[in-house]
Amino acid sequence: MRGYSMHKDDYRRRLARIEGQVRGLQRMIDDEEYCIDVLTQIASVSKALQGVGLGLLDEHLRHCVRQAAETDPQAGDDKVHEAIAAVERLLRA
Repeated sequence: MRGYSMHKDDYRRRLARIEGQVRGLQRMIDDEEYCIDVLTQIASVSKALQGVGLGLLDEHLRHCVRQAAETDPQAGDDKVHEAIAAVERLLRA
């Protein structure tokens, strides 16, 4: 079971909302909306995705990393390194 399984419905709702925002961005481009308004919406979508990513990371640390560390210290260390790499990818995005 994945760490986020308990909140999967919440993540699905949030991603559906983000999907709607992206469709709205497409409409804005089609309708030739003002550039700054489009950029503002892009920033909003980016923040929403970051929020989902941070939530998943939090649950990964609380569930997967903790469980691995309790089972086997080396597996715990491996999960920590994996989480650090994920944080690096999030920060670069």
